[in-house]
Amino acid sequence: MESREIRETPAFYQAGHAGDFSYTPDRMAVFEEAKRFRREFEVRPAAADSRRIDLLLIDVQRDFCHPEGTLYVGGRSGQGAVEDNRRIAEFIYRNLARITHIRCTLDSHNNFQIFFPWFWVDSHGEPLSPHTLITVDGRDAKRLINTDPLGNVLKENIAPNPSMTSWLTDKGYDWLLEQCRFYNRELAAGGRYTLYLWPPHCLVGSPGHTVTGVVDEARTLHSLARVSQSWAEIKGAHNLTENYSVLRPEVLTTWDGGVLGERNVRFYRTLVEADALIVAGQAASHCVKSTVQDLLEEIRQENPSLAQKVYIMTDCTSSVVVRDEDGAVAADFTEAAEQTLTEAASAGMHLVRSTDPMESWPGM
Repeated sequence: MESREIRETPAFYQAGHAGDFSYTPDRMAVFEEAKRFRREFEVRPAAADSRRIDLLLIDVQRDFCHPEGTLYVGGRSGQGAVEDNRRIAEFIYRNLARITHIRCTLDSHNNFQIFFPWFWVDSHGEPLSPHTLITVDGRDAKRLINTDPLGNVLKENIAPNPSMTSWLTDKGYDWLLEQCRFYNRELAAGGRYTLYLWPPHCLVGSPGHTVTGVVDEARTLHSLARVSQSWAEIKGAHNLTENYSVLRPEVLTTWDGGVLGERNVRFYRTLVEADALIVAGQAASHCVKSTVQDLLEEIRQENPSLAQKVYIMTDCTSSVVVRDEDGAVAADFTEAAEQTLTEAASAGMHLVRSTDPMESWPGM
């Protein structure tokens, strides 16, 4: 590879900040270190790279990355995302002179969206609970029911909150109700996750929406040292669809043929135009999984050999494991993540570890 690995972390870096929800970088200190790194390690502007190596960081946001966050991705160990934060930051520092661009996706939500509990009400007009699911009743296609992760029915005859109708659609409540039924059927038909009601997370303007401090610090140093913009790709703001993948929402159309969302062709092109694309972030079982699957689908349609450009850092991503108040596992999505990684590797994508030298990675 053209540039050497840098075996020194910046003066401001403390590994313990990887677990600190409130940690915010001192940007002037980062700026001063960027100048020093350019001088001492002969770090060149990214525009001089003869080979473009991009790092895609998926949803490395505080709500996912810390136990204090509203949707912490702890994995089976309980330390998943916190340890991922540290490894991501240290990977950036070691390979500062090699990575051309760092692109972050940002899960970005508002209070009333189809995957939040208060979007829905039961037959008494009461909102539902997080970590439950919505599905069409198998005995009656016009009924939506609320179940626990094991499939046990919690509430029958649930519906979208009618008080949302006036600002959510100009087509009336009957249209909205039919759209919710259609949405659930489309998820099943497309092999997507059943509609899951998450705790509120990554609300635009909230502290949990922002990039976790230790990673933001590292991407800022990279940006300033390499004169490379700190790109961010927003996803997830549509009220009527989930958007795990940065490349498309879960459902694209409405029941009456309208457009609910579109494939993010522009961002796909940005990703595959790199000579190498490295992927990390949260969560392996959801947003990373769906992004990798959609990336692979697009690649298969265009040119299957493009999969060989993609490197997934398996030690920098964790799966959602939901625990109850007693600490017992209520839902574990790890297996879904592992299945996607197996599929990706079979298609030609590379499964690598951030702690291994990049020059030892296949094709690097």
